[in-house]
Amino acid sequence: MEKIIILGSTGSVGCSALQVINLHKDKFKVFALSANVNVDLLTQQCIEFKPQFAVALNPKANKQLKKNLLGLSSKTIVLDDEKTLEWIASHDESEIVISSIVGAAGLKPTMAAVNSGKKILLANKETLVMAGHLFMNAIKETNATLIPIDSEHNAIMQVLSQDTPLNYNLNGVKKILLTASGGPFRTLPNSEFSKVTPQEALCHPNWIMGKKITIDSATMMNKGLEVIEAHWLFNVPLSKIEVIIHPQSIVHSFVEYVDGSVLAQLGNPDMRSPIAYALSQPNRIESGVSSLDLVKIGRLDFEAPDLNKFPCLSLAYEAAKMGQNATTILNAANEIAVNAFLETKISFDQIPKVIESAIFHVAKLPINNLDDVINTDFESRNYATSWINKNSIKN
Repeated sequence: MEKIIILGSTGSVGCSALQVINLHKDKFKVFALSANVNVDLLTQQCIEFKPQFAVALNPKANKQLKKNLLGLSSKTIVLDDEKTLEWIASHDESEIVISSIVGAAGLKPTMAAVNSGKKILLANKETLVMAGHLFMNAIKETNATLIPIDSEHNAIMQVLSQDTPLNYNLNGVKKILLTASGGPFRTLPNSEFSKVTPQEALCHPNWIMGKKITIDSATMMNKGLEVIEAHWLFNVPLSKIEVIIHPQSIVHSFVEYVDGSVLAQLGNPDMRSPIAYALSQPNRIESGVSSLDLVKIGRLDFEAPDLNKFPCLSLAYEAAKMGQNATTILNAANEIAVNAFLETKISFDQIPKVIESAIFHVAKLPINNLDDVINTDFESRNYATSWINKNSIKN
C-alpha cells in the first residue's frame, strides 16, 4: 500500500485526489494532509482518512485544527513548525507527494519532495514556471518520478511514448497543442473588460477550481503558465507549443507527430481522470468519472486565441523567451495582480498591465539556485504592489 502526502488537500485538486483514493483504499493510504485556512474541511478529511500528520499553514486555523481533532479523539498529529511542509514532503515513510498548493507557496515543499526522490504528482505549475531548470535538474539527479496532473500536460503524457514520456526529442513529435476553454469572456468584447467583476470572472463555464486559477483562466494567464510548464516538462522548444481554444474542454490536448499523425486524449472535464492515471500509471484504475458521451456533446469546436483580448498569454511567451528570471517575475506579478483584482483594487483589464510593467522593470538576473528564485519573487511582488498602489481604482 503506497502512502500519499497531499499538499493542498482542501483545494479542488486535493479534494478530487481524495475521492480517487477513497475508491482504492486497498492500494493507497493517506499519510499527511496540508491546507491553508479551510480548517473545517481539513478536520473532516483527517477524521475520514486518518493521516498520521496534518497542518494548516494559517496559525489561527492550525490552532483550531488541533482543538477540533483533540475534541474528536483523533490520533492525527498536528504540526506547526514553519518548515513543516518541507519536512512532510520529504518524509521517508511516504512514496507519493501530490503537490496541489496554488502559487509560489508550493515551490519549497515540492522541491523538498523532489530532493528526497519521491513520486511527484504535480499540479503546482508555478514550481516549473519559477524554477524550471532547477526543478528538472533535481528530478534527474535524484531519480524522482514526475507525473503532471494538470489535465493538459497529463493528456500529452498519455499520448507520448511511455518509454520516454517526458522527452519531446525522443518521441518524433512535431508540435504540441494545448487546448484552452477560453474562459468566461471568450466572446466578450474587449471594450467590456474594464467592467468585469470578480464574481463574473469566478464563473468558469466548465471547471470547478479555486479562485486564483479561475481568474488565471479568465485572463488566459493559466494557459500561458501551462506553455512554460510544457516547455520544461517535455523538453520542447517554445516555438513548438501552440494554444488552441476549445470551448467544450473535452479534448485536453493534442500531439502532432512528424509522420502527420495527431493524437489526442479526450474525457469529461474532471480532475479525477488525470489524478487516477497519475496514481496508477502505466496501468489504469477507476476514477469515478462518468463516461464521455460524444453523441450528447454533439460537436467539438476549435479556434485561435485572440491575443489582443488576452495579452497575458503573449506575456507568458515573451517572458519565457527572455530567460533568466523573467518567468519568476511574471508569476509573482500575476499573483499580486490577481489578489488585487479580487479585492477590487484594480480592474480586470489592469491585470496584464501590472504583469507587463513588472517584466520590463524588475532586474533580469540568472537563476542559479533556489535563493535566486525567492529573491526575484520578493522583488517582483514588491514592484507589483507598488504599481497597484499608484494605479488602484480606489485612489
